[in-house]
Amino acid sequence: MLRLRLIHYTLTISAIIVFMFFIVSNIKYTSNPTTKIQASPPPFTLLIGILTRPDSYDRRHFLRLMYATQTQSTATFTITVKFVLCNLTKPEQRAFVALEIMRFDDIIILNCPENMNAGKTYTYFSSLPRILPARFFHSHRYDYVMKADDDVYLRLEQLATSLSPLPRQDLYYGFVIPCQSMNPFVHYMSGMGFVLSWDLVEWIGASLIPLNHTVGPEDKLVGEWLNRGNKAKNRVSNKPAMYDYPRTNGRCSHDLVPDTIAVHRLKRWEQWLDVLTFFNVTNQVKPSTLYTL
Repeated sequence: MLRLRLIHYTLTISAIIVFMFFIVSNIKYTSNPTTKIQASPPPFTLLIGILTRPDSYDRRHFLRLMYATQTQSTATFTITVKFVLCNLTKPEQRAFVALEIMRFDDIIILNCPENMNAGKTYTYFSSLPRILPARFFHSHRYDYVMKADDDVYLRLEQLATSLSPLPRQDLYYGFVIPCQSMNPFVHYMSGMGFVLSWDLVEWIGASLIPLNHTVGPEDKLVGEWLNRGNKAKNRVSNKPAMYDYPRTNGRCSHDLVPDTIAVHRLKRWEQWLDVLTFFNVTNQVKPSTLYTL
């Protein structure tokens, strides 16, 4: 009998210990009980579509170098860069662009005549839900889509860092015009490079508002579409980190700054050289007996 009582007491004490361990292991400790623990933002995906012309072979090859040497994927973001063209119209375009597709697989060819302010931006956004492979959406989709010019230098990690804490819905992000404005709701984001969340891309593809209003300054039109549709309640203008190259466009321009996200209006090679030098882009070249720099 005594032995049975000892066994009973032992089991009871063991059960109590296990129960207390379960309670203690589920207590969340903080250095300050009033401080809330903030979770890190979940990873996101971004598609950057660089609108360019079929004949701009040299510019595309240069931009490939610019972006291939930057980090495009981490545990917190994945960025895909594509070049966006309209219909090819020359035999040499069909041959040379085909080589680019075979080698780099970074070309989107839209069904439109090549243009800047006659619907190309609309065709770009409205086509994406339809032309992206169906298998892509079985696992995930792009959280954001960016339209960028081919005369802008984007610093991808800085761009990703600025997007990371922002909403993934109803977002309109860029450099607000007019240049002196700091209010992202007045009037629209510059065509140098602006970002839309995926739900707005789907809306552009489905709504009659953009469909019936496609001719005019393409960046201004996008702002008008969103205003008419009562969309983009989350708007962010990232000044002074986005700007035009110094002394190229009045109040939209200022000197290069270390926390830059985008520099626009890089039309000449000496301007690109200035940017590469300022941001020490080529300082990481590994020493080799094969070359002297």
